[in-house]
Amino acid sequence: MKHRPHPLDRVAITVMVILTALISFIILGGDHTVPMVRDFNWQDKQVGIEDTAFILSFNRTMDWSSVEEHLTLTPNLPGKVSWSGRRLAYTLTEPIPYGTEFQVQLNQVEEARRSPNAQPKVMQPFSGTFRSRDRAYVYIGVNGEESGRLILNNLTQDQKAILTPADLVVTEFKPYPYGDRILFSATTKSIASGGEFDPKLYTVTTGLYANPPDLDSGPQKPAGEIEQVLDNQQYQVLKFDLAADGSRIVVQRVPKNGATPGQVSLWQLPTGKSIQLLENVQGGDFMIAPDSRSLVIAQGQGLAILPLEGSVNDQPLEFLPKFGMVLSFASDGSAATMLKFNPDFTRSLFLVTTQGQQTELLKTTGSIIRAIFGPKKQLLYCLLTQVGSGEEYVEIPYLATIDLATQKETRLLNLPNQRDTSMALAPDGSALLFDQAIEASPDSAKIDQTNSVNTSNLWILPLMTGGSQQPYSIGSGINPQWLP
Repeated sequence: MKHRPHPLDRVAITVMVILTALISFIILGGDHTVPMVRDFNWQDKQVGIEDTAFILSFNRTMDWSSVEEHLTLTPNLPGKVSWSGRRLAYTLTEPIPYGTEFQVQLNQVEEARRSPNAQPKVMQPFSGTFRSRDRAYVYIGVNGEESGRLILNNLTQDQKAILTPADLVVTEFKPYPYGDRILFSATTKSIASGGEFDPKLYTVTTGLYANPPDLDSGPQKPAGEIEQVLDNQQYQVLKFDLAADGSRIVVQRVPKNGATPGQVSLWQLPTGKSIQLLENVQGGDFMIAPDSRSLVIAQGQGLAILPLEGSVNDQPLEFLPKFGMVLSFASDGSAATMLKFNPDFTRSLFLVTTQGQQTELLKTTGSIIRAIFGPKKQLLYCLLTQVGSGEEYVEIPYLATIDLATQKETRLLNLPNQRDTSMALAPDGSALLFDQAIEASPDSAKIDQTNSVNTSNLWILPLMTGGSQQPYSIGSGINPQWLP
């Protein structure tokens, strides 16, 4: 009897025949896949000054010289190209300007030749988009319904928002690294109006959408969502600092009651954990280092660098005996500006690097209030004072830059005879933001940590290369800070 094939056998044979035909067609006809960009890691993302390179991943090895020649960014964004395997990196050589949308295009590019006689294929045209973060700043209001409240002004979107409720008087604040939240200390208005200072720590959302590369930020939150971080029941909060990566807060507190009233102590509050006492740590002014894991604090006749992770009995990482205060850090932690108080009652500004180099940049009889590294770490933007020539001792503030290579000081702007000034540099280095207190009137309402009554104007000084710099007023407020 003749054997008849099983139905499953007929299906299997049919599939094998079809696959054999397809394989033969591919072998005889060659590879018909089109070269293309498989992934662009900045696609539809918002990038900040810390984002310095984007990556294009291809499905084939490309003719990289052709890619470099035909890669265009609109508007132009200077950078340099490097590649490895099927990945191309474009590294920015200038700070990315904020408040700008960019388009990346790649056309008429061929794959790498597989053999001398092979005809390379032209890649599928590519177009991608990304944008930099909005140009936005936050300040403490001084007039009317804004008085004592955190105010957000988004210059890119031309939007202004009051972030904190009317029953809280804000005294200090620090933005989180993506600008979507702000950490602040505030006292209830009923207590502040009586001249007392007893704040709690809170966070508030700004309403800005943080969508950085390689990170899922989740849904956008509306502005003004308040969350209490630290109460004031047993301790009074004196000062705080926020780590550069937002991972921890260091707080200076003093107990309200108990066996050691008035004894100042330092505590750290890591994200998602309970507050921890930094034992055996005593000192004055402090700042969290850019690595977010160490603390620089004034101790005795110098500055100590202490670990924030590990054993509480760890020895200081370093001690710098001749400096009295750290003013700022470079964003990559490679250098810091430090203040030295000289025996002749002058003050010196030093640049201190991680390699141990200490360079005196400035010596003055006035004050060195602020010193901020520019985004390219070539210039230092400073708020300084000079002593007036009259019989009465008066310090007159001014804004200046110091070239870190030559130590040359260039004055940018003379300020009115008012020392109560704060200054902030835009993340992209495009402008300085500062306030200027003006003569108080009975109806004005600047409320600071001492509940003093005053008012203040806000100013922006554009920093344009080769052009004149004229500041312009942007309203009233104090302590303005750009969002990162």
